[in-house]
Amino acid sequence: MSRSEMQSLPPLDRPGWMALLAKSSPARLAALMPQLPDHETLRAPEIGAVMVRGRTGATGAPFNLGEMTVTRCAVRLGDGSVGHAWVQGRDRDHARRAAVADALLQGETAPRIRRDVLEVLAADAAAARAARAARAADTKVDFFTMVRGEDQ
Repeated sequence: MSRSEMQSLPPLDRPGWMALLAKSSPARLAALMPQLPDHETLRAPEIGAVMVRGRTGATGAPFNLGEMTVTRCAVRLGDGSVGHAWVQGRDRDHARRAAVADALLQGETAPRIRRDVLEVLAADAAAARAARAARAADTKVDFFTMVRGEDQ
């Protein structure tokens, strides 16, 4: 994705950037944020489970689909900004980095973190979606009906 395409991404509000951080690859987030600033741990990364619910046809009655493992964390930076994160799986480091990024995005460093971390993660996510769509398009079957002589 070009720089101009990344700049044209919609501005992310807090729920948007938290979702992007949570869905990002832990290795990619660690590469983008190798050094974490000093922070106080409010809630150490802890592993638990949440119930995932679904709906038949996306509109039907809700039902319990199953449980999913998550890790949550909360931190406070020196400037008082508090960051929270919930990530899928058991990766404590991913949860801590996402929480620190959330806190950084609420302070003076927000433009830099948005540019250096969020835009890169958003571009990665867009590229992954495009690759999935291209693979799915390869399997697309177009059906058509030929006009038979008796149908005229």
